[in-house]
Amino acid sequence: MSISGIGSRSALTMQALVAMRGQLDDLQRQLGTGERADTYAGIGVNRGLTVSLNNQLAALKSFDWSIEQVGARLTMAQTTLGQIDEIAHQVKNSALQSNFSIDANGQTTDQRTAGDQLDLLVSLLNTSVGDRYLFSGKSLEQIPVESPAHILDGDGARAGLKQIISERRQADLGANGLGRLLIPPSVGATLSIGEDVAGSPFGLKLAAATSTLAGATVTGPAGVPPSVSINLGLVSPAAGESIKLSFTLPDGTTTDLTLTATNSATPGPNEFAIGVDTTATAANLQAALTTAVGSLAGSKLAAASAVTAGEEFFAADVNNPPMRVDGPPFDTATALIAGTSANSVTWYTGEAGAELARSTASVRIDSSISVSYGMRANEDALRLAVQNIAVFAAVSYSTGDPDAEASYLALKQRVAGGLASVPGRQKIEDIQADLAGAQTAMEAASGRHQQSQTTLSDLLDGIRVARPEEVGAQILALQANLQASLQTTALLLRTSLVNYL
Repeated sequence: MSISGIGSRSALTMQALVAMRGQLDDLQRQLGTGERADTYAGIGVNRGLTVSLNNQLAALKSFDWSIEQVGARLTMAQTTLGQIDEIAHQVKNSALQSNFSIDANGQTTDQRTAGDQLDLLVSLLNTSVGDRYLFSGKSLEQIPVESPAHILDGDGARAGLKQIISERRQADLGANGLGRLLIPPSVGATLSIGEDVAGSPFGLKLAAATSTLAGATVTGPAGVPPSVSINLGLVSPAAGESIKLSFTLPDGTTTDLTLTATNSATPGPNEFAIGVDTTATAANLQAALTTAVGSLAGSKLAAASAVTAGEEFFAADVNNPPMRVDGPPFDTATALIAGTSANSVTWYTGEAGAELARSTASVRIDSSISVSYGMRANEDALRLAVQNIAVFAAVSYSTGDPDAEASYLALKQRVAGGLASVPGRQKIEDIQADLAGAQTAMEAASGRHQQSQTTLSDLLDGIRVARPEEVGAQILALQANLQASLQTTALLLRTSLVNYL
């Protein structure tokens, strides 16, 4: 019969004491840090789940950071777009109510105000948040719009809007001031009016001709280049009878010119005197037609020419310089030619790729959701605001021009129309709606993230967090066990052979 020694039993007891002491130290650490373990290994079988939960929480925080950054940009963009829209409405309303009273520089008060509004508009389009421009497409670090001074007046050798309007006006009015039309002297009872060059993009274009002149024969527009022939025949027209010519202007609009026969020896505007015969009447009609076409060219045509020049100037971007009159000389030019970066200002200097503006910037706001929020200053709604305000601010008039007031009336109507909302044409509100959709999606994603983070954090806390009440109870239990073990060990250590036997 073998008897276990006291030494071996004491060794086992000491190991148990050391183990309990280690457990006590760990529980005290848990109580102090609030963490069950300071390493993934210490978590045990749940360490893989802990890693996964931490990764998910990190991803959600990353999405929320992106939402916060982009949200700040979109808030600024919405404010900026609202201000741009307000500027456009102000200029439109002032143009409609504007009176023709020019200063020494040949401009009205409302035109000067439009120049100030152009400065503000360009400043808004050049808004940046942090180090990123809002309206520059993918070129986040490239200022999107040239300065108002360069846009209007050019930059050294580069022509600005005012010069391009001037060149286009010369080309549209022509050397004779008749809108590139030829009205030769009448021959007998016949007179004619025709375009000067076939296929030219400049000047007035004959669209139609109708007549109530008794005995007259009106032919055309026909031929190359188109012309209209008017033969009064043998019977002079009666007072009140008329002939109407319709023209197409460079901006695509149409206008009518009606000349009415009168017995007065001093016919008024758009009237012609009935002569002693059809030969004399034809001469009077030719003179009246020449005067009326000249007034039409100096008024409505001049306004349409400025608007068309503005359209050509602002249709340009960094990839496509503006189209310009192929001159000099400009008053006999017959074609447009592409400008270059060396001779023409390009108003929009941001990115101008083929993809949609909104697609130039995007952000992932969830594991499977992205929103697009890019913008370009040359989007139709924004371009039209800059274009019409700039054209209104660029044109000037002369006090000695008899057609100046009529030209101003035609211009301000076109500017107001260009700034008005037109069905089927992009509005600033459309851009705001696109951004609002992105904001709504981000707000919804942020709400989902908060709920997910709460759930994931609760799960993670259940694995990782050491609750004080539980740890305290374990410490008390362990202390009781440790005290009992220490007492037992002390008794064993005092045991002698006599006591043992």
